[in-house]
Amino acid sequence: MQGYFNHMAAAGSGHENWSSRSAFILAAVGSAVGLGNLVRFPAEAGTNGGGAFVLFYIFCVVLIGLPVLLSEILIGRHGQAAAPSSFRKMAQESGGSKAWGMVASLGVFSAFLILSFYCVLGGWVLYYIGLFAADVLATGPTTGAFAGQSFEQVDSYFGAMVSDGLATGLLDVVFLGITVFFVARGVTGGIEKVAVYLMPAFFFLLVGITIYGMFGGALGQTVDYLFTFEPSKLTGEVMLAAVGQAFFSLSLGVAGMVTYGAYVGRDVNLASTSGIIAGADTAVALIAGLCIFPIVFVAGLEPSGGLGLMFQTLPHAFSDIPFGTLIGLAFFIMVAFAALTSSVSLMEAPTSWAMERLGLTRVSAAVSVTVAAGVLGVLSALSTGALSSFHPLGFIPMFEGLGILDALDTFTGKLTMPIGALLTAVFIGWVASRRLLDDENGLSGGLHHFWLFLVRWFCPLVLTLILFGGVFPKTTAQIFAAFN
Repeated sequence: MQGYFNHMAAAGSGHENWSSRSAFILAAVGSAVGLGNLVRFPAEAGTNGGGAFVLFYIFCVVLIGLPVLLSEILIGRHGQAAAPSSFRKMAQESGGSKAWGMVASLGVFSAFLILSFYCVLGGWVLYYIGLFAADVLATGPTTGAFAGQSFEQVDSYFGAMVSDGLATGLLDVVFLGITVFFVARGVTGGIEKVAVYLMPAFFFLLVGITIYGMFGGALGQTVDYLFTFEPSKLTGEVMLAAVGQAFFSLSLGVAGMVTYGAYVGRDVNLASTSGIIAGADTAVALIAGLCIFPIVFVAGLEPSGGLGLMFQTLPHAFSDIPFGTLIGLAFFIMVAFAALTSSVSLMEAPTSWAMERLGLTRVSAAVSVTVAAGVLGVLSALSTGALSSFHPLGFIPMFEGLGILDALDTFTGKLTMPIGALLTAVFIGWVASRRLLDDENGLSGGLHHFWLFLVRWFCPLVLTLILFGGVFPKTTAQIFAAFN
């Protein structure tokens, strides 16, 4: 055992790099692909104009998400250090203030907060894997899930789970333990292994379940639901939702891509690589709708949004289809893979910071982050049960009535992430040296100038709208209503 920890300490003793461009792409895609791709995007598309929403979403990915994604990876690759140090290095070489490192520090803090409650959701996924695995053993793989149980009984599993603080707290700790196991092993020895093995397995399961759903008879209904072009539904509020989804889907503003960029070799073209990452993330979001909704529609259920789609509607749907137990088990294993690749990225940002700033070995840094996130995560798990009446920030209007988990989600999603991405765009557009950008970004000619225009003007404007819409939702709705 001592030899193992000596190996782990050695792994964190120097600057590490991805073993290949493909390993970085898989890791970055794994960081971006998460629960939002699998449940939020399909529900948003179906209820907000179908094809019009999808087209506008792709437009937002290209003109907002991709430019900021390239900016974050570029900063990390140039700095070759923890995210705050990478920002400071580029700022100093460009004649700017070292204080720009605070932008990345905010991102690291956001990553830590998200990690603390994201692993709670990962624990929920583990709970459902256990439910479906037990059902496969009890009834066999060919039956519908939870055979003989009513919808009310199936639905009760979710309520029982979230109200059991001890169980969800333990599952949170288990998911955190799996995450730290890989982060502590280093870039090539752990983080890269997660990406190289789990992401292909994720895509295999996603495509396999999608093909299964296509033969269920509801493919046409799904295509109509997701892709019927209804421009009249594309209101200002829906457009803002599409912009926000494109931004959050790529995991921007949490220092993760800056951190991963620090491990990228100088021979990698950042522009084309960023395009592949954004394209793969968008493809997963689109395929997820074709994967989920045929199963929901065949079961005669109405699609719901958010986590209710995954943890309540889909278990109902799996109970009414052939091989429902096996398909349900495969689905939640697929979700667990996506959640793990994202949690690894979230943990790596504060771990990298702790290694550099506090002088810790990788093992010590990762374990320290895990312990702190575990304490906050257990409190988040309890907030859906024993601490459900505790609203820590309830005195602030935008957090009124929110428990710990929802308050953390709102704080990061509506404040710290948009602010971090906004300041990153401003930094690249107005502070970073043109010479450094020319050397790093992999663009030339008109594309280079167009990217600069986007990060200087367009991205800051739109990210400011996202921030304003999150902080002042009622005012934003009134403004949009006045123009509709």
